[in-house]
Amino acid sequence: MKMMDVLQHTQKQVLPEIYKDLSEIEMVERVKKIKEKFGARLFIPGHHYQKDEVMQFADATGDSLQLAQLSAANSAEYIVFCGVHFMAETADILTEEYQQVILPDMRAGCSMADMADIHQTERGWKIMQDTFGDSIIPLTYVNSTAAIKAFVGENGGATVTSSNAKHMLEWAFTQKERILFLPDQHLGRNTAYDLGVPLENMAVWNPILDRLEYEGDAENIQVILWKGHCSVHENFRVPNVEYIRETRPDMKVIVHPECSREVVECSDYAGSTKYIIDTISEAPAGSKWAIGTEMNLVKRLMQQHPDKEIISLNPHMCPCLTMNRIDLPHLLWVLESLEKGTIENQIKVEATIADGAKLALDRMLARA
Repeated sequence: MKMMDVLQHTQKQVLPEIYKDLSEIEMVERVKKIKEKFGARLFIPGHHYQKDEVMQFADATGDSLQLAQLSAANSAEYIVFCGVHFMAETADILTEEYQQVILPDMRAGCSMADMADIHQTERGWKIMQDTFGDSIIPLTYVNSTAAIKAFVGENGGATVTSSNAKHMLEWAFTQKERILFLPDQHLGRNTAYDLGVPLENMAVWNPILDRLEYEGDAENIQVILWKGHCSVHENFRVPNVEYIRETRPDMKVIVHPECSREVVECSDYAGSTKYIIDTISEAPAGSKWAIGTEMNLVKRLMQQHPDKEIISLNPHMCPCLTMNRIDLPHLLWVLESLEKGTIENQIKVEATIADGAKLALDRMLARA
């Protein structure tokens, strides 16, 4: 199937100027009143990386899949998803037809998800099939577009999260001899390495040049890693860890597996966002931590755990720029539009794409 028109959504609108001139106090009061007015008809999920100005109104906080599942379990008519595009897509795929998913700012995308588009993937898959035959099963990180999820679902594969990636790779190896892992090469590499796959048995697929980046006998390849990455987590480097070791030897380093293999290898701990949150929460008072993940979350952990010393592994890090597009003015705008009977920035995944993507999601959820 050629996936040309992946999304149907209302025409993208620009934030009206009036919202740029409102004070924060006024916007907060307006949002509170609208939430109270809509009651159970409105559900606002907020991703861990969102700004505090938005998170204060979240009915639930969590990672992308968790929030999509909570949206599906909720009977609210309107889901105003404070996250990024692929997260709202997943919420639309899992929710009922009467539920309408809204993204406050349509510019809130994900650079990692955008690194694997469906045209590149279909073209690359044909070349891989010609090279390796029917020996590859595709897996995709949930941080991917609905079209990529559908492609994976239709080719027998499944989605993975950073929490269950190891479990899903183990399953995938019972299905086929090789795995194509989209779109984050670092999560794929770190997970496969932890399962005992040698680095020399991993190749990288370059979607720009339509070729494998690999030296050696191609028959030895067990994992093909899509050449994509998280623009936030790739900015944590080995010198950041070395600096902590030299200047703060009493401080533990914990990072997300979207960081490079080299950074994960020289850190003390590595795991999903939930793993990082739980580890810090359970750590003893007085413990010291350098955290390698998104800055909004690191700052929130600092506020929540004043009994611990917490810093960012990279002091020059900025918050995720696309996540930060969801702000108080945009949230108020889409809520006031709803109040007036207008839906701005609705996310609607075309039915055939949604069906394929749900196959990939369901294969994962069946093994949770």
